[in-house]
Amino acid sequence: MDIHHLKVFASVFRNRSFSRASEELHLTQPTVSDHIRTLEEELTCSLFDRLGRTIIPTREAELLYSHAVEIIEKAAALKEVIGEYKKEVQGELVLGASSIPGTYLLPGIMAEFKKRHPAVSFQIIVSDSKWIVEKVSGHELLMGVVGARLSNNRIQYTPWIDDELVAVAHPSLTKTFSMPLKDLIKFPMVVREEGSGTRREVERILDGRGIPREEVKIAGIFGSTDAIKQAVKTGLGISIVSRLSVTDELSRGILKEIRIKDTSMRRHFYIITHRKRTLPLAYTLLLQYIKTGSQSL
Repeated sequence: MDIHHLKVFASVFRNRSFSRASEELHLTQPTVSDHIRTLEEELTCSLFDRLGRTIIPTREAELLYSHAVEIIEKAAALKEVIGEYKKEVQGELVLGASSIPGTYLLPGIMAEFKKRHPAVSFQIIVSDSKWIVEKVSGHELLMGVVGARLSNNRIQYTPWIDDELVAVAHPSLTKTFSMPLKDLIKFPMVVREEGSGTRREVERILDGRGIPREEVKIAGIFGSTDAIKQAVKTGLGISIVSRLSVTDELSRGILKEIRIKDTSMRRHFYIITHRKRTLPLAYTLLLQYIKTGSQSL
């Protein structure tokens, strides 16, 4: 059964007129009549009683109409779905990201995503977690990746991957490379700025161990992980950072890891979106890819 025949039939049925159906479908009236005749022959029934210029649908036409409309709508929906699938994803995707995912995780994921969708481009805005959450909450960004879960009921947090925090120091700062957390904070500490996900997580760990924050001897506050690493390399102090950010320095012996005997320091990275925003197709595909991409990290 030809769906085009069904479309012609539905138009004639709605309009109760061959001429009005021909105008609606931009077909000649004889063509409309031919389609209906072909459909009647296929179904072996009469669909319209012709009374001069008036046509009256038969009982078979009444029965056929509801099914025809359903078939037409499903065909249109299927065409739309296939069209969206085949459509080339393009345009600029702008993401906010805290320093660790923005520097060490997302660039590689974006490169692989772009291989699948060559027409897209990216802008990754690296800032602290608090700023990223505020921008997504205020509709200035559609998506972000952060290292801390902040209180904001407008934000949807999707857990992504785990991250391990490690204490690092210049090799000359201490001869001991394993100690309890309460002994670690006796050394000068180099920390991130307020609003940083790493700093919030360190403060949470201190609170959980019952260690007052004011006991921490802060030697310097810096606005990026790279600045933190440079400060630690000069011997300014010890810092707690993501293992992802110091893999190279640890392997080359530029920095030494201080193992914390009594504390496990792990956290989640989260993909964040606004609860009431509908993501465009490109962002939806990227979100799915980021989540599945974690399996290979």
